[in-house]
Parts: sequence; structure tokens; C-alpha cells
Amino acid sequence: MMDILGLQFMQNAYIAGIMIAVITSVLGVFLVLRQLSLIGDGLAHASFAGVAAGLMTGTNPLIAALVVATIGSIGIHELMERAKAYGDSAIALILSTGMGLAVVMIGYTGGFTVDLFSYLFGSILTLGTLDLWIISGVFGLTMVSVYVFYDQLVLDSFNKELAQLEGRMNRFAHYVFIVLTAMAVVVSIRAVGVLLVTALIVIPALTSLQFAESFKEALIYSSAVSVLSVLTGVTAAYSLDLPPSGVIVMIMVGMFAVSLLSEKIAK
Repeated sequence: MMDILGLQFMQNAYIAGIMIAVITSVLGVFLVLRQLSLIGDGLAHASFAGVAAGLMTGTNPLIAALVVATIGSIGIHELMERAKAYGDSAIALILSTGMGLAVVMIGYTGGFTVDLFSYLFGSILTLGTLDLWIISGVFGLTMVSVYVFYDQLVLDSFNKELAQLEGRMNRFAHYVFIVLTAMAVVVSIRAVGVLLVTALIVIPALTSLQFAESFKEALIYSSAVSVLSVLTGVTAAYSLDLPPSGVIVMIMVGMFAVSLLSEKIAK
């Protein structure tokens, strides 16, 4: 174990993994309770257009994906509010638009590359210094925002109509939340890829809700499940020479299964 910790790329993977795990698990509880679990999948696929654009233009794909995902998250919100589209319909529209653009750009540049595949399936063991700084920035912004707007976010998760009576503060908190969700999705892509990003958002939240007796407990349990899954998954994947993204997700699924079994035994 000490040999693994001495490797720089493993240190980067552990540090980034912990931050990504906390970001996604905390926001995931809010999203699950708002019945927006699939928004992560929609934004991940939409942000793939940003990844393709970044690789095509020579800019950092993560930064380009952040821009596209943020626009996509606001687009989903506006479609739900102004076009009266259901959540799943709005998500599907943004997902399709992003993937359509990505396919066009991939075709224009001559097809898939190794870099594109790393964003599809994740590459947490190849994170660089700039990636860590971006993830750190999103982590700090998420923690501060959730602390500052905690009351508004909780109220909006349980009673949207009552939350709207709060006025401008609630509306501002809501926009902050959807932008944070977009950022969380993009940084998660570096850990598990576009195809599995929903797992980081949904599974820890579902697991925590089996035991939590309060909202704060749900946030703590969700974070604990996510961090443990990521750290264990990264270590096991390196030791067994397996893709980290798949191992992380399967550990999360296993923990959820154990939580269901424990709940049934307790009854």
C-alpha cells in the first residue's frame, strides 16, 4: 500500500477522487429527491460536445466541457420552466443536441482518438496538475455554495411551490445549484467517463437514503459511501490492472445491494 501511495499519479487519483466523490454525492442527494437523477447522464452526454470541441481546437477539453455543460444545465431549466417540458423530456433534448454536435465534430476531425475514449470511459489515473486545480475549484465552490444556500436548497427539494415564495434568493440559489450540477458532472467525467457518470450522482444518494433519518445524515452517509467506493475502486483497479471507472461503479452497486439487504433484515 505504501508503494502505491508513493506514486505521483496515484496521489493525484486519490486526491481528485475524494473531491469528486464528495461533490457528486452531496449534490446527488438533492437531485434524487428532486426526481432529477438522470440530469447527470444528460449533461454528461451534452458535455461530450465540449470535450470534442476542446480536442478539435486545441483547448483544454475539461474547460470546454464545463462551458457546454453549464449552458446545457441552464437550457434544461429553461425548457422545464418556459417550454413546460417534463424533466426527462428536457434532459433528452439537451442530451441529443450535445451528442449530435459531438458526433459531427468527431466526424469532421476524422474519428475517435485515444483522448476521446478516455473521456468516454474515464481516466482518473492520468489526471494532471491542471485537472487537479479545476477539480479543487469546483469542490471549493460547491462546498461554500451548499453551506450558504443550504436552507433554500433543502426547501426546494421538498416543496418547490413554497420555495418559490422565497423570491429572488431562492431563484438565485436554484441557478447556482444547476450550474454546480453541471460542473460536478464534468469533473466526474475524468473519474468514470461520460457513460458512467450518473452512477456517482445517484447510487451513493440512494444508498444513504436507506439509513438516513435526516437530510444532513443523508449528505454525510452519501459522501462516506462515495469516498469509500472511489478510494477502494482506484486501489483495486490499479492492483488488478482493471479500468478504475468500472470497478468504482461496481463497488457502489455492491454497497447499495448490501444496504437493501440490511434494511430487509432490520425489518
